[in-house]
Amino acid sequence: MSRKIVIYLVVFLFLLNIFAWQEVFVLNSPHYLKVDFLNVGQGDSAFVQTPENYKILIDGGPNSSMLGKLSSLMPFWDKEIDLVILTHPESDHMQGFLDLLENYKADYILWSGVKKTALEYDKWINILEKQKKLGAKIIIAKAGQEIKAGNILIDVLFPLKSMEGQDMKDTSNDSCVVNKIIYGKESFLFTGDIDSKAEAGLVNSGENILSNVLKVSHHGSKYSTSDLFLENVKPKVAVISVGKDNSYGQPTPEVLQRLEKFGIKVFRTDVNGDVKFVSDGNNIKLIKK
Repeated sequence: MSRKIVIYLVVFLFLLNIFAWQEVFVLNSPHYLKVDFLNVGQGDSAFVQTPENYKILIDGGPNSSMLGKLSSLMPFWDKEIDLVILTHPESDHMQGFLDLLENYKADYILWSGVKKTALEYDKWINILEKQKKLGAKIIIAKAGQEIKAGNILIDVLFPLKSMEGQDMKDTSNDSCVVNKIIYGKESFLFTGDIDSKAEAGLVNSGENILSNVLKVSHHGSKYSTSDLFLENVKPKVAVISVGKDNSYGQPTPEVLQRLEKFGIKVFRTDVNGDVKFVSDGNNIKLIKK
């Protein structure tokens, strides 16, 4: 091989290395919002990291697997979560928080404040008391609240009124916390387990529910994700958090057909594993493993 060809090859490899480092730099640059829908089985959990490194957890999943996920998303020495959001106190959304909040400190905890008769619920109330003693601020969710996290805005869209102290047999309908995370032109809508009745209430409330990414309600239950709701949210992408071979038959064919009818790209944690997005406020990109 001639000396001239060797020089060209060295220069080419050097430039390729620069471009590779540029790509890494861009992905880790501070102006990105990162949203990870975690594969926690038959339940919900999402980790949000803002451009300013605020850390937000929306639901904790049905077991402690969410804690294992955090080990790859946060430094091992960091034991503080800026905002914890519990959409409703059912075990498939709450159980992971019972483990997390024994080991991590939360600055703010947002939930509905409803009452429920269950052993896990009693544990949740005890943990809230411990977190309050550590300085956590407890927020009872209702529509109209706004939370600022640097350049990120979190709009609380539901419940439409405070549900604090109300006894609820089913905490996923009228009392479920729905929130929308907005960064620039892009947005993510987290719906918990609301049903079509609550969806209609949201549509009729006049709240701005337009969103680019929709976390599909109730793991793809046929009683949610109605045509009316999809017509008003107008998502480009939908994420279904669901466990493999679950006994509920979720996501149901009815929901998958409705999403297909509206031309919405679907990702599922039982098929795709963790579903990861980054956004610069103008675009949203899926990060593949």
